[in-house]
Order: sequence, then structure tokens, then C-alpha cells
Amino acid sequence: MLGALFLQVLNVEAQGYSFGALEATIESVHTALLANTATCRTVVSSFLARIEEFNPTINALVSISPDALSIADELDRRLEAGDSKGKLFCIPILLKDNYDSVGTNTTASCAALAGNRPSVDNPSVKAFRDEGAVILGKTNMHEMALEGLSVSSLGGQTVNPYDQTRTPGGSSGGTGAAIATSFAVFGTGTDAVNSLRSPASANNLVSVRPTRGLVSRRGIMSISFTQDSIGPIARNVQDLAVALTVMGSVGADEADNATLLVPPEARGIDYTQGLDDGGLEGLRIGLLDGFWNRTASTETTPINDALAATIEFLKSQGVEIVNVTEPIYNATALAKLDVQQFEFKEVLNKYLSSPSLDGDRPSTWDEVYGSKDFLVIPAQYNFINNSRVGSTADAAYATAKQGIESLKAAVNATFANNKLDAIVYPEQKNLVVKIGSPSQAGRNGILAALTGVPVVTVPVGFSQTSVDAPIGVPIGMEILGLPFSESKLLNIANHFTRLRPLRKAPFFADYNVQMGSYASVPKVQPNVSNIPQAYPVGVLSS
Repeated sequence: MLGALFLQVLNVEAQGYSFGALEATIESVHTALLANTATCRTVVSSFLARIEEFNPTINALVSISPDALSIADELDRRLEAGDSKGKLFCIPILLKDNYDSVGTNTTASCAALAGNRPSVDNPSVKAFRDEGAVILGKTNMHEMALEGLSVSSLGGQTVNPYDQTRTPGGSSGGTGAAIATSFAVFGTGTDAVNSLRSPASANNLVSVRPTRGLVSRRGIMSISFTQDSIGPIARNVQDLAVALTVMGSVGADEADNATLLVPPEARGIDYTQGLDDGGLEGLRIGLLDGFWNRTASTETTPINDALAATIEFLKSQGVEIVNVTEPIYNATALAKLDVQQFEFKEVLNKYLSSPSLDGDRPSTWDEVYGSKDFLVIPAQYNFINNSRVGSTADAAYATAKQGIESLKAAVNATFANNKLDAIVYPEQKNLVVKIGSPSQAGRNGILAALTGVPVVTVPVGFSQTSVDAPIGVPIGMEILGLPFSESKLLNIANHFTRLRPLRKAPFFADYNVQMGSYASVPKVQPNVSNIPQAYPVGVLSS
């Protein structure tokens, strides 16, 4: 039994314990504990060793939880006493740096907010802890979750582990790069336009953006109450389903009105149940015609080729592909309905006014952007300056909200008229962009962000190999469904990824790291010296 394990906490090597963190899963962690080949301290230490070895290269983390090892020791004492309850018992996880987590500051990777100290966990973080997870630390993100390059004044530029000349997607790019490099079993992100799906696509991972309201956003430094959603990023669908099950268990939360609109039948679901049921044969899947860039180039052709091969594979498995050609499905046109600039200031001010926050920090949007301790990329100067004066009282906001309601109706009609089970399209029309690029161009996440419907992202291939990308640049596909169809989407993704396994570790980090003994957790020092000159800190105009 798990409870038969015995721990000598300080010197795991002397006891002969070991654990391979590379590509580790929830199942592999629990199996090692059950077999008495590892303690929880061993497991946590093995991930810390990978962080020490590889984080200086990819710059994915902003902090490590100071109590990670002491929590592991407590879990080992529970094991010794015969208590191993919890879906996430001794599972190391990482949080995007806009999740409130007691013990680490919540900064949204903005230097002005470095002292922002929460005294209450975000509900999903509390649920993770209640299920036995070990919060390892916080990941870098595109500052304030405003874009997809994953560069910030606090954390510097996070680097794509598959091609170190490229960005890792974003805004949850630190999580994407970290999970791809096996710094934890899974991590979390937020998504107001693309930010759970872009890093999954760019780092050969899976993610789920849940239906709006399914998971509470209390204790999240957010941008938009209309568009934001929070969810997990993982290396396999099984772990993704466990993570979503725990996050969704929080239920209705009066602090997040969207959660109060979720029907009772969509609550309390174990998303691991039914993952293997049925198969792909007989599914009707829509293919969005307007979410591609058909112009051949070194950046677009790999996407088009990977998706074409994926469609042929789906057909070979008995899936009926239905071309969806309605002109409304144009990502560039849909971006005009984006309401973030009207909501950002109000949402940030509400978060910063929370009584559960303390520390030496700005308390308003104006104080954040009145300082010089922030990073806004030039492509977003207008967004920030518009946010300064814009509000939800603007006529343009009401017009956009009406457009969003019309879009929701159009999506429902597309599903009904074509009898679809899901809709697919490339997450990004081109390869994830190079470091120093003006923006993360070509992404297709706006449809789900506006409508609030769920999406699961899966790997569909790589670009050609090159000197910079030894195994190629990852490419991902979105699988979109109707509201609260997460179980169906995860089932499709599970069958697809098992029949067509495309997950690969980054070449530079594809080996096990020798684990030492830690008397305390190591520290990480974000590399802000690598911020590209194209993104000056503390500037809001050219």
C-alpha cells in the first residue's frame, strides 16, 4: 500500500529513491509512490533539478514556491500514516503568474506589481491543494496577459524550447515552455483571446479552454470579464481531464457571476470518465474555411500541410468532414468585436481593490501605467491608451456586445444546420513568431473567446527541421464545441492523440537530469536582460 512508504526527508539519494521527471504523468508519479521507488520529496526534487538545469535557457519561471519541499515532506508523512487521498496527490504543478496563490506574489509578470501579495488562494488553486498537489511556482507570461509574445518587465522574454529563436506563444507562454520541458506535470493558464491555446500549439501540448462560467475566475488578475477563461495545459489528455475535473469542482461562485449561469447538469463532472468510450468513426466535424492563410511561405505552408494531413487522417478514421464556408468565420473580421479595451481598466481596478491583497504595490490601473515599471509592446500602445479612457459605458462597447450575441447565434446555427460534433481549424495560420516580432500574428482564438464556447487544442505536427529547430516547430489545432461539451471534446482529443501520437520533448532537454538533495528550494532569477530592444520598458508611445 502507499501508506507503507517510509521517508528519510533530507537525503533521498541515500535511500535509493529516484524518479524520472521527463514526460512524467499523474499516473507515473502515483505508480512510483505505490512501488516505493520514490517519495514525494524525490518527485518534487526531480522537477526542481530540471528547472535548475533548463530554466536558464528558456526563462519560463518567475518564482519557485518556498514551501514546495516542506509540503512534499508533509505528504510523505501522510503516506507513512496510510493517507494518500487526492486526485493530485504529490503532483507538482505550475501556475501562471496571474493566479492568486498564498506564498507567492501575483504580479502578472509586471515589475510594478512585484510586491502584490495575496492572502487567499484562487478557488482552483485551493482545489489543487485540497487534492494533494504541490504548487511548484509561477510562470512568466506576456505582461498583464495582453498579447502572445510572452515578454514582460518582471520576467523578461520566455524562449520557445523547440526553436530558441522563436516565442513560446502566449500569453501563458511561460506555462507552455515549462510544461513542454517537464518542469511540472501540468500547469495553468488564462485565455482572453488565445492564451491557453497558443502556448499549447507552440509547445506540442494539449490544453482546454472551458466554457465561460465553468471555472471561477476569482483571484485572477484578469483583463476581461466577457472573454477571459482559465484552464490547464498538459502533455497528455488524461492529465488534462484530471486537471479540469479539479478546477471545475469549485462550482458556482458569487464572486464570478458567470459561474451562476452554469446549468446543474454541467456541474460535478469527472472528465476522466468516458475518455476511451466510442471512437472517431461516424463523427461529423466542421472545417472552418476562413481560418487559414493559403498564401505559400516558409511560415504558412507548414501549417497548411500539417492540417491537410490531419484532415486526411480523420477521414481515414471514418470522420465526415464538413466544409464551413460562412463569411462570418473570419478571424481578422471577428477581432473587431473584441471588448478587452473597454473592460481592462475596470477589471484590473476591481482586482487590485480586493481586501485579500497586501504588499507594496499600485492599487489602480492608473498607478500601474503611471509608473515606469511596465512593458507594453509598441503594437499595443493604442490599446493601452484607449483603455485609459474607454469604459463599458461607451456606445462602441454596446455595439460589440450585440455583435457577440449574433456570433453566438451563428455558431449554434452552424452546429445545428450541419449536425456537427465539433469544428476544427489551425490555432495559428503561421508558425509561432520569432522573438522580437511586432506581435503574435495569425492566431485564430477569437471565435471561442467571444462566444465563450469550449476548445481543446491538440498537436498536429511539426515544421521541417532546421538548425534552430532540430525536431521542427510545433503546430496545433483547435477542436471547438458547443457550450459545456468539454467531455465530448476531450473524448475526441483523447482518441485523436492516441491514434496519432505526436508528442515529443524538446531536443535540448530530452534527457533525465541527475537529482541532488535539496535542503531548501532553489531560487530562480528571471532574465530581464534578454528583453528585445523592440519592446522598451515604461513606454506608451513611439
